[in-house]
Amino acid sequence: MELTGLFFYLVSLLIMGGIYALLCLALNVQWGMGGLFNAGIAGFYGVGAYTSAILSTAASGRHLGGFSMPVPIGLVGAALVAGITGWAVARICVRLKSDYLAMASIGIAEILRLVFVNESWLTNGSLGVSRIPRPLSDFTTGRMSDVVFLGFVWVVVLLVYVATSRLYDSPWGRSLRAIRDNEASALAAGKNVEKYRIQTFVIGCAVMGVAGGLSAHYFRFLSPTATDPLLTTFLVWVMLMAGGSGNNRGAILGAVTIWTLWSVTEIFTNRLPPEWATRSSFIRMLLVGLLLQFVLQRFRSGLLPEKSPPVRFRND
Repeated sequence: MELTGLFFYLVSLLIMGGIYALLCLALNVQWGMGGLFNAGIAGFYGVGAYTSAILSTAASGRHLGGFSMPVPIGLVGAALVAGITGWAVARICVRLKSDYLAMASIGIAEILRLVFVNESWLTNGSLGVSRIPRPLSDFTTGRMSDVVFLGFVWVVVLLVYVATSRLYDSPWGRSLRAIRDNEASALAAGKNVEKYRIQTFVIGCAVMGVAGGLSAHYFRFLSPTATDPLLTTFLVWVMLMAGGSGNNRGAILGAVTIWTLWSVTEIFTNRLPPEWATRSSFIRMLLVGLLLQFVLQRFRSGLLPEKSPPVRFRND
């Protein structure tokens, strides 16, 4: 029984690690490739989560829904709606620089959270959306559905990893990194900087929406507390910085490593005396901060730093 419990704990750890890996890959497109400081990850994550939940749940009088669509359709819808939301935000905010873009994206994420809380006809407010289905739920029951969902999540991670890696190596990715490193030179070379930034922001937001949808299907319940900025913005930035900004493998490594640390420390903080247990979340944040400080001192560019693809010349 102890081995069985340990096995399913590892399964749940890897499922959430995969969802955070998607968030890190999305942020890596925006920040690692495009230099866009998106501090509103929680908002786009929530948009994707609610979209997929609404599309896939059965009819309910408490919130918009009743479409009963397959889970993959719900995830595609999550990507589309989150991407369209990202496009609307980018059209307004993409011209802002670094910290100004961060402040604007935080504000937009808070606006989206208030929509989730107050528009009960759409999201059932603070009571949330329940009975969200999982993929292949007709063929699996009980705890084995977690194992199936684990495979589903990491297949999605693999697809996004391959797609973002192809983007990184493509002429589009090279142009984007040129804009990130020296905007003035990119403008002089005739690159449409605003167009590239909007595309980058939309792609990242769409992947964040897919991550939100997977989270909703995993927990089978969704409420506005799922968009907590601590877990869906701050922690994702820590993961990417620790793993290596600009490196897709580093993004996945950082996500799994930091989430493992975050989860394991919960086991130890729950064993603290009562007067310390109430401060457990702050203790865990302190531990994560210390780890990030150590990693960045020893590995200034993260555990797996960015490596630009080699330049290939044609022999004509």
